[in-house]
Amino acid sequence: MADTDILHDETVPARAPWMHDVAKGQTLKIVDLEGNQAVDFLLYSSADDAERYSAQDTIAAQGNIFLHTGAVLLSNEGNPMMRIVASTVDYHDTIGGACSCESNTLRYGHHTRSQHSCVDNFLDANSRAGRNKRDMVSNINWFMNVPVEADGALGIVDGISAPGLSVTLEALMDVTVVVSNCPQINNPCNGFNPTPVRMIVRA
Repeated sequence: MADTDILHDETVPARAPWMHDVAKGQTLKIVDLEGNQAVDFLLYSSADDAERYSAQDTIAAQGNIFLHTGAVLLSNEGNPMMRIVASTVDYHDTIGGACSCESNTLRYGHHTRSQHSCVDNFLDANSRAGRNKRDMVSNINWFMNVPVEADGALGIVDGISAPGLSVTLEALMDVTVVVSNCPQINNPCNGFNPTPVRMIVRA
């Protein structure tokens, strides 16, 4: 695509939140600039944010807990919100959730409670649109590797991304995208070193 198609191009710093509207027919490309960076992702209808991404509906419709090229992200009303039109990573996570001070404390010890988290980033971004903790739902983790073990336990292991790899989504309705560029430093989802990502919206 030509650079003249670019409507918005922003580098999101390590650990930071991001929110942007993407109109129907536009695309959003998320670029993992330095590799091994998880990008937590929420999605709301711009027309009525009571309609938002539903992990349950999306997983049930595609019969897979992992997202691949061609997967359609469905809302809690069963409507298509975005479609993955390209991905240079084999799959993305739908079940690992967002890190929080509570989950950090439980998993890694009380000394991590004050560390910044994805829930903090989501609350920061959503508050600008009048949304609060009740408006948070199960999120997508782009580039994150969360294998399901034979006993049903979830693993959080090194990501499967690398510098410059990306995922591109086409908006199937007018949407508001909310991102936490994951600040987690206690497990390998970011290689213990959170790094920037690039967000490119094209017409």
